[in-house]
Formats: sequence, C-alpha cells, structure tokens
Amino acid sequence: MEDSELEALRFPLGRFQPAARLGEADRLRLIEAVADLAGTLRAAVEPLSASRLLTPYRTGGWTVVQIVHHLADADLNAYIRFKRALTEPAPLAATFRENAFAELGDYRDTRVAAPLALLDALHRRFALLLRGLSPEQFARTVTSPTHGAMTLDQAIERFVWHGRHHTAQIVALKARMGWQDGSP
Repeated sequence: MEDSELEALRFPLGRFQPAARLGEADRLRLIEAVADLAGTLRAAVEPLSASRLLTPYRTGGWTVVQIVHHLADADLNAYIRFKRALTEPAPLAATFRENAFAELGDYRDTRVAAPLALLDALHRRFALLLRGLSPEQFARTVTSPTHGAMTLDQAIERFVWHGRHHTAQIVALKARMGWQDGSP
C-alpha cells in the first residue's frame, strides 16, 4: 500500500488543522458538535453486526469496537483535562497508552452499547459545562505531553476533530465494504 493510501485511510478527514483564532460563533458551533458527536458515532455503529464490529478499519488498524472504546477513554480524559484547566493553573494533562488500552479485556469483552451509552452521557455533560464558560475561561491553558500548551479553545477544536476523525474511519470502512444496507 502506498504511503498516500495509508494516510487517506488513517486520516479520512485529513490531519488536524487548527483555526488561527476562534470567535464566539466558532465556539458555539464546536459546543454543538460536542453535543452531537456521540449520536453521530452511534448512527455509524449501531447497524453493524457483531462480526463487522470486529473488522479493522484498515490493515493493522483498530477494529470498529476498539475505536468506540478508544473514544470513550479519550473523551473521559478530555473532560477531566478541561475541568482541571478550569480549576488549576495550567495543569499538565495526563496521557494514556491508547494502543495498550485497546488490547485490554474490556475492549474485547464489553458490548459496544456500553461505551456508546457512556459517550451519550459524557457528551451531554461536557456540552453543558462548555455552554457555561466565558471567553476568558476558554483562554485558560492546559499542557499536553504530546501537543504542548494549548488554550481550551484549541483543546475543544482538537476534541471535536478527534471524534469526527474516528467516526469518519468507521464511515469510510462501511463505504469501502458496501455495508450501507445494514445486512450482516
């Protein structure tokens, strides 16, 4: 497989490109995207059979169910990261070994409905938190070991891209495999 083909499979939306600056309308759009992410993921995943959930989105990539579990883990971490940034001066965000997490038994043994339910509740609560923030609060910072210091404006933009990115991997797999009809 060519590098460009692998890149397209890994990043169907392209790599993350932050906006130069977010205005109030941009923030509101991102907050509504946070509220919608779980439902969009659910719509992409629920029609899939158990065997299709175990299909990697690309050769050597995570399965659909691993992606869903990964989003639950990553989004829980992001929510805590935001709360820490709102209550501590420029905290250092924790990371996790996502590939090692993907190999743990809960990813394999927990039905996909559980992380989807977790994401539904988490995103409702996250959107509620975000709707109450002032522009000054969105300017607060958190430091990521992988991405460096970022404002909460930048972090919410990255968060939304991440959810859309992984959902797009699943949608692209379904399209490549012709799974649009819901048959097994």
